[in-house]
Amino acid sequence: MAIACIRTRASCGVEAPEVTVEVHLSNGLPAFNLVGLPEASVKEARERVRSALINAGFEFPMRRITVNLAPADLPKQGGRYDLPIAIGILAASEQIPLNNLQHVEFVGELALSGHIRYCQGLLPAIIAAKRQDNSLVLPLDNRHDAELVGYDKVLFGTHLQSLAAYLQGQAPLPELDSAPLWLEDAARESAPCLSDVIGQYQAKQALEIAAAGNHNLLMLGPPGTGKTMLASRMMALLPPLTYEEALEVAAIHSVAGLDIKPQHFYKRPFRAPHHTSSAISLVGGGSFPRPGEISLAHRGVLFLDEVAEFPRKVLDCLREPMETGEVVISRAAAKLTFLSRFQLIAAMNPSPTGDIDSQHRATPEQIQRYLARLSGPFLDRFDLTIEVPKLPAGTLTQASAPSETSDAIANRVKQARERQLARAGVLNSELTGKQLKSVSGLSDADLVFLEQSVVKLGLSVRSFHRIQRVARTIADLEQAPNTERRHLAQALGYRAMDRLLARLSQQY
Repeated sequence: MAIACIRTRASCGVEAPEVTVEVHLSNGLPAFNLVGLPEASVKEARERVRSALINAGFEFPMRRITVNLAPADLPKQGGRYDLPIAIGILAASEQIPLNNLQHVEFVGELALSGHIRYCQGLLPAIIAAKRQDNSLVLPLDNRHDAELVGYDKVLFGTHLQSLAAYLQGQAPLPELDSAPLWLEDAARESAPCLSDVIGQYQAKQALEIAAAGNHNLLMLGPPGTGKTMLASRMMALLPPLTYEEALEVAAIHSVAGLDIKPQHFYKRPFRAPHHTSSAISLVGGGSFPRPGEISLAHRGVLFLDEVAEFPRKVLDCLREPMETGEVVISRAAAKLTFLSRFQLIAAMNPSPTGDIDSQHRATPEQIQRYLARLSGPFLDRFDLTIEVPKLPAGTLTQASAPSETSDAIANRVKQARERQLARAGVLNSELTGKQLKSVSGLSDADLVFLEQSVVKLGLSVRSFHRIQRVARTIADLEQAPNTERRHLAQALGYRAMDRLLARLSQQY
């Protein structure tokens, strides 16, 4: 009787729980049994491992082989268990020493020839192994993932023969070199400049405020007024990710099967799903839960163009993640949590005909029905709603003063964010009610003014706090120590949707 225990890592969302591969060889009719809640792709490892061991020149034991993937209640899927199963069989049959495997983890898929193939979504496994201070053997094709983490105990295997030689102390394996240069100064792609947008000065100012405080923004306007152009230039105003934030984003993208390009490592994600997207594609899920668009936009921007065309139920699925910064997907076998702290930028026409002032094309009742596609609680999550009107006649042909560049605005945004983080440790959009009260510096008279305004406009208590957060961001951009009434008045001016609904209710 021979038993070998090999360590590996499962894929459970953005987590990588440890899995022990227990291999037991016993006398009896030759058989290969795989237990421990394996999916179909894991059960097929029996044939891949058998052929890989034989073609690599090893002896496949003609005995009763039982492989247990513990813990048994954790679902396992994918080909990542091929390598640890093969190493376990070699160790249990005494073809390699077992004492060298105490603090080593193995992850990799095997080809029938014995070569070790690339596996998707190994970044969480590398991070978990680093936390446990264990050595980790990966396919050489996953070298890029290891470079992101920069863990010096990662080894790379190319073939079962060379890996067995390393475990027997006969030859070294390739190791991770020093951190690549692109991690220190990754090249930033030139983003479209905000100066390309003609006019729309209020919208540009609102975009700057949204970038500085990480506020959600809704733009209302007829077709062709520049809403999409403005949203696409948001990325040029945002500062790059920190290393810890970039690693969070990279782990989510790795699990989703997306390539992480070196020049994009520190770049905030920008996701713009089509309005035909389903709730699962937007929020995440599936039989094997995968991150959705809101998680792929973590630490970045989620842009919903023509937001009124999205199904109302799909949009309402965003309400809870927008508040909590994460989405929890529950299945019978497991409960997975994906981070989803994103900034929402949305654009829409103010009426089904495109322009609210179109003569005799849409009645107030039709416009109200069109706007009602967005539920009140969903609209309540927007800190700023602005109008992006048509440009006055002659604006396109007349010479105008050069507009401010994105770099100049981005510098102010960076300074405002630094002040917020130094003051409260979070950006203004994430301030709790208690923190907001201590950092706003509003007088009692200003609070009474704001409360009266909220009551008059028929806004919610959530809007009462969101207006204060926007006003605090405006004060930060002006480097003002306290929030003043003029900042509140300006923040109240960014309530275009409320004014539109009030105007329609008077007409209807």
